[in-house]
Amino acid sequence: MNHDYDLFVIGAGSGGVRAARIAASHGARVAIAEEYRIGGTCVIRGCVPKKLMVVAARFADAFDDAPGFGWQVNERPAFHWPTLREKLRAEVARLSGLYRANLERHGVEILDCRAELAGPHDIHLVGKERTVSAAHVLIATGSAPWVPHNIPGAAHAITSNEIFELEQLPRSIAIIGGGYIAVEFASILNGLGVQTHLLYRGAPILRGFDMELREKLQEALAARGVNIHTQADVDRVEKHGESDFAVHTRAGETLRVEQVLYATGREPYTFGLGLEKAGVELTGNGAVKVDEHNRTNVAHIFAVGDVTHQNAQLTPVAIREGHAVADRLFGGLEVEPLQYEGIPTAVFTTPELGTAGLTEEAARARFGDALQVFRSEFRPLANTISGREEHTFMKLLVNGADDRLIGAHLLGEGAGELIQLLGALIAAGATKAQLDATIAVHPTVAEELVTMRTPS
Repeated sequence: MNHDYDLFVIGAGSGGVRAARIAASHGARVAIAEEYRIGGTCVIRGCVPKKLMVVAARFADAFDDAPGFGWQVNERPAFHWPTLREKLRAEVARLSGLYRANLERHGVEILDCRAELAGPHDIHLVGKERTVSAAHVLIATGSAPWVPHNIPGAAHAITSNEIFELEQLPRSIAIIGGGYIAVEFASILNGLGVQTHLLYRGAPILRGFDMELREKLQEALAARGVNIHTQADVDRVEKHGESDFAVHTRAGETLRVEQVLYATGREPYTFGLGLEKAGVELTGNGAVKVDEHNRTNVAHIFAVGDVTHQNAQLTPVAIREGHAVADRLFGGLEVEPLQYEGIPTAVFTTPELGTAGLTEEAARARFGDALQVFRSEFRPLANTISGREEHTFMKLLVNGADDRLIGAHLLGEGAGELIQLLGALIAAGATKAQLDATIAVHPTVAEELVTMRTPS
C-alpha cells in the first residue's frame, strides 16, 4: 500500500523524538505529532525542571554549613521563587527548541496538533481536519498524573504538572503519596522553606525499593524537617479558601495547609487516542500491551515509554526503546530486547538515593544463603567540620557462589552519579574481587565502595 509516511509518531516526548530522529536518519519518511510542547514530561514538567529545583533547594545546606568552614554569614539569604520560576521557564523553552531543531535537521515533519488513530493505518490530525496514513505507527504519549476520583475534594489539589507554575510558593503543603515523585518534591519544598507534610498510606516510603534504603531515607528526611505521616489514608480534602485546605485522614487526623499536592502515581495517556479503532489491546489500567520488541498485537503499531505496561517508567528507558524500534524497522538491525530488571536509577531527594540491580529482599529470595551483604555507614568528611550529623550509607550485594555484584544501594551526596557507574559494573558481571583490587581514590566517598571487605 502507498502511505503518506513510513512512520508516524504520536507524542514528542523523549521516546518519540528519539524514534523519529533515528528512523529519519535511516531514510524513512517520518512525521511526529505533539498536542502540547515538544520535549515531553521529562523536559517540560519533570526531570529537568525538577533537578534544577533540587539544586536550588540544596543551597540551604551550603548556607547552613558555611560558618563551620570560616565563612561569616551575617544574615540567612532569602529565597525568591519568581526568579527561579522564570529561569526554569526559560530553560524549558530552550530545550524544547533544541528538540524541535534536531527533528527538523533530520527531516522529520513536525505537526503541532493532537493526533488520533482513525483506523489501523490512518491518523486523524485534530484541528487540521485531515487524515494521513502511515505504514507504521508508534504510540509515545507517555503518562499523566493520577488523582483518585473516589476521594472527595481531591480535585482541589495540584499535581506535579502545576508545581512549576505556581505564582508563589505556599508556606505549608500536604503532599499525598510515597513514591519517588512525592518524596522528591517533599525534599525540594522542605529545602526551600515550605512547611512540608508527606502523607503515605503505607510504611515506609518508596515502596519497591530496598527496604533498608527506604527506612534510612525516611529517617533522614524526617531529621531534615519533613513531617512524614505513614499509614495515613486520606479520607477527604476540603478547600476553605484560595490558600486554606484541610486534609482529613481516615484515622481522624486533620492537617491545615496552604496547598495540597497529589503524587499518588501516573496513568498511561491513552484516553481518546482511538486505539480501539486500530484494534490495539490495552491493560486494565489503559496501558498499551507490547511484546519484548515494543510491538503491540497489531503488527505495524508499536508503543514505547510510560504509555506501555512495562514497569520501568524512566526517561532513559523510553529513549532506549524508541531507538531500538527505529533501528529494527528501518536500520535492519537485530537489537537485543531491553532487560528491565535492576535498571540503575536515582531519587533526587536530599540526601540523594541511588540503586541498581536487585534489592536485598529480592536477592535473598533468589540466592538464599549464598547472598553476601556488604555495608558501610559513615559521616562524610565535610560534615565533620560543618557539624551536620547526616551519614552516608552504602550497601553492595554479592552472589557468593560466583562473587558477582548483583545489587548496589546508596544514600548520600553524589549517589545518582555513583550508581550510574555501579549499574555498568553490575551489567558487565563485575565481581567483588575486581572491586577489591581497585586502588581507592582518597579522600572520597566513593572509596568506600572498594574498601568494604567483610560481609555483615
